[in-house]
Amino acid sequence: LVTCAGIIRDRMIFNMSEAEWDAVLGVHLKGTFNCVRHACSHMREQRYGRIVTFSSGAALFGNPGQANYGSAKGGISGLTKVAARDLGRYGVTVNAICPVAGTRMTVTDAYLKSRDLRKQQGIVREDRGTENIENLDPGDVAPMVVYLASEHAANVNGQFFLCYGSAIALLSQPRPVKTLFKSTGPWTLDELDRLAPSTVLEGLKNPAPAKEAS
Repeated sequence: LVTCAGIIRDRMIFNMSEAEWDAVLGVHLKGTFNCVRHACSHMREQRYGRIVTFSSGAALFGNPGQANYGSAKGGISGLTKVAARDLGRYGVTVNAICPVAGTRMTVTDAYLKSRDLRKQQGIVREDRGTENIENLDPGDVAPMVVYLASEHAANVNGQFFLCYGSAIALLSQPRPVKTLFKSTGPWTLDELDRLAPSTVLEGLKNPAPAKEAS
C-alpha cells in the first residue's frame, strides 16, 4: 500500500478558513488512515505486508502558509510510527517517504515567488533538497518506494526517508538532545530565566524573527 494522494490549500494561518483546513486534513490524514486501516487487516491475516506513507518536510521543518498541509503530514508521521509498532509483530512494515520533486502541487507561482523573496532577503533555510525543486523528477522517488515495498526491506520499520533526485536520506527520529535537571521541586520562572539560555536553549535560532512594523 502506497498512500501518496494529496492536495494543497496554502494560506497563512491568520487567513486560513476552516474549509481549507478540513479539505487538506481530510485528503491527507484521514485518507491515509482509511487506506491503512482497511489494508492492514488483510496484511495482518496473511502475516505479511508493506505500507509506505507520504509525509513531508513541511511537517518536519515547517513551511510558511502550510499550517493545514504541515499538520496533516505531521499527523501522518505519528500514524506511521504507531502503525509500525502495531503491525510489526505480524510481518507488516510501515515506513514514510518525504518526497521532494517538481509537480503541479509543489511548483506553484506562490512557491516560486516566496523563494525569490527569500533570496532577496538573504534568508537561508535548512538543506532539504528544495532549492531547485522544479528540476527534480518525481520518478526519482519511486525506487525507494519500491524497495520499501519489497521483501528486501523486512527489517526496515517505522523509518522516514527524505528522497530527492539521486539523494536518499534517513531522517533522525526525535530524541532528547539537551536536558536540564533540578534535584527538588518544580522549576521557577526566575530559575529558568537564569539557567535555560546557557543550557537547553543555547544556540537556538528563531526561524522567523520579528520584523519592525513598516
